[in-house]
Amino acid sequence: MKTAVVTGGLGFIGSNLIRMLSNKGYFVINIDKVSYASSFSNISENIKNYSFYKLNINNQNKVYEILNKYKPKVIYNLAAETHVDKSIDGPKEFINSNILGVFNLLEAIRNYIKKNSLRFIHISTDEVYGDIIDKIKSKEGDCYKPSSPYAASKASSDHLVNSYIRTYKIPGIITNCCNNYGPNQYPEKLIPRIIYNIINKKEIPIYGNGKNIREWIYVDDHCNGLIKVAEKGIIGENYNIGSGHVFNNVQLTEKIILIYKKFNKNIKYNFKIKFIKDRPGHDLKYSLDSSKIKKKLAWSCQYFFSEGIKKTVIWYMKNLNNNYFKNKDYKKRIGLKI
Repeated sequence: MKTAVVTGGLGFIGSNLIRMLSNKGYFVINIDKVSYASSFSNISENIKNYSFYKLNINNQNKVYEILNKYKPKVIYNLAAETHVDKSIDGPKEFINSNILGVFNLLEAIRNYIKKNSLRFIHISTDEVYGDIIDKIKSKEGDCYKPSSPYAASKASSDHLVNSYIRTYKIPGIITNCCNNYGPNQYPEKLIPRIIYNIINKKEIPIYGNGKNIREWIYVDDHCNGLIKVAEKGIIGENYNIGSGHVFNNVQLTEKIILIYKKFNKNIKYNFKIKFIKDRPGHDLKYSLDSSKIKKKLAWSCQYFFSEGIKKTVIWYMKNLNNNYFKNKDYKKRIGLKI
């Protein structure tokens, strides 16, 4: 049986990846420090061949012990602080998790590969490329120009991984993905927050003038891409994983409202967008050129945005009592203390 390690496996993307790996016959070890955005409810009780460790990846010795015990053939690193607003409000935790955490993970891997083989898949973001208002899409190899502390911490970790690949021959691959969405995502993120406000007939807060442009991928498509990279990707390469579904925030909100109204045809509430003070350093546009992974690895998205957002809206309509919504912290306006 093949064995995989997923760090940050109680998070949104990590938990979906674990489900997919389990369905493909992997034994999966989940390493997660259990932060505010982690949830044990993300992992189905039906998942077989699974082991969980409550552990911060900064604990290099313990991570090495786990690797040495289970002898995994692939590690997917999804352990990261990811919310931009939180990074603006308090960047220190992002440095600890996204840079120092990756350093300690790499050191554990460096010791492990002295006697063992594996593949290390480091999951990054399109935000490392920075604002691309003057370009159509970001390509692998483009200069990094991160704007937020979050993006800078991820860019730093990417550089660190690349240095270990070259210097220490770590068998690593970096992926850069666009914005993920889907059922069971923590509601500090834009799409679940929009849906939550729509269901509760609240004004929908949008930064600035709502013209900021993002690319959106259904989480299952991203996870399929990660597995494809682990199985067929070339060591030392970078792969962008994007959907081509690109909208500004007003367009995104209008699409979600339209989907919601289709399931609630008798609703008479007039949903309103409330434009609020913009986030400091807010990039106008991210969009990825994903032609490399499509051509080289024969990967493609299986979900049109209309299908993915429909599944997502339905899930939130049925799960307003989910534990995530009991945490009031995500409702706070953060990221403005500068």
